[in-house]
Amino acid sequence: MTDIPAGIPTMTITPSATPSAAASAYAHTHTGGGDTGFGASLQQALQNAVDTGHQADQQTIRALSGGGNLTDVVTALSRAELTLQTATAIRDRVVQAYQDIAKMPI
Repeated sequence: MTDIPAGIPTMTITPSATPSAAASAYAHTHTGGGDTGFGASLQQALQNAVDTGHQADQQTIRALSGGGNLTDVVTALSRAELTLQTATAIRDRVVQAYQDIAKMPI
């Protein structure tokens, strides 16, 4: 089993526990007061993407100053790259959906 870095939430799921695990994950991400609408979810996702980029920057700076671990830097940069690719793909889908709706006859 590999070591999982701190900050990555983990959950062991067995087939019989899947429904309760999904409900627990949903409750964890959808409680805490405030807006729980689409806009709030989108804003939170964008903030998480920005935070991932900042973490990659911090790991890189730490490594350049001689105090970081190369594995941590590569992992942080890979996460940031994947996050950027995901955000770009979602943006492209949203733009395409908007264009498709705009082309619909009234």
